[in-house]
Amino acid sequence: MKILISADMEGATGVTWPGDVLPGTPQWERCRPLFTSDVNAAVLGFLDGGADQVVINEAHWSMRNLLLEQLDDRAELLTGRHKTLSMVEGVQHGDVDGVAFVGYHTGAGTRGVLAHTYLANSITGVWLNGERASEGLLNAHVVAEYGVPVVLVTGDDLTCEDALGYAPEALKVAVKDHISRYAAVCRTPARTAARIRAAAKEATVLAVRHEPVRGGPFSVDVELDAEHLAGAATVVPGVAVSGERRVSYSSVTMYEAIRTFKAVTTIVSAAVEEQYG
Repeated sequence: MKILISADMEGATGVTWPGDVLPGTPQWERCRPLFTSDVNAAVLGFLDGGADQVVINEAHWSMRNLLLEQLDDRAELLTGRHKTLSMVEGVQHGDVDGVAFVGYHTGAGTRGVLAHTYLANSITGVWLNGERASEGLLNAHVVAEYGVPVVLVTGDDLTCEDALGYAPEALKVAVKDHISRYAAVCRTPARTAARIRAAAKEATVLAVRHEPVRGGPFSVDVELDAEHLAGAATVVPGVAVSGERRVSYSSVTMYEAIRTFKAVTTIVSAAVEEQYG
């Protein structure tokens, strides 16, 4: 049995504000062990439950945040950027039985600690087939296309609620309770590690591959915080302005949809200017 952990940082234990997750800041250095603790707890739980292999795919920012030296020696870490499927890289090889979303968060334009979808500020909303989409929802559709279930989700309490929509059977662990976008009631790493490990062990029984879900075609709408960003995004083939500060596109498969979305976010990021956005 092989488990893939997609590890994001905004939903990690103790993380509540931008400095906690921005590489190079003192707070980021402080929070890296907390993030690593959450991920390692999931690794240990899956191994407790009988998994033979656990691979962690770093999914936050530079994708170089976890502390390899603090992970269980039986785990493997995929770190670094520019991967075919970004946050769920590795699921496409046909040997993954279950996926865990560890340290996830809610989507742009919604309530939740550090809520966003890919870009912290420039994207104010994303909709997939008319449904407001978090990164969890987008990635759940990607892995479903490869017949892999989401078996565990960790993050704040609202992230766990969001996961009820895209992975109702998955185990959920809230490591903190939302107060505002930059505040939360946090549990200690010892407590959250114990809860994540126990949930991962229980979730292992859900790691059963199924027939690939062909849910396309997919329509994607992206709302941005400035008009010029919408115009910039149209350099991506198939992407068109569809309203004020909004672009849209459609894809036959979720594989194509997520790769186009990644291209849009890359172009939009390059079009943002300091202070004015």
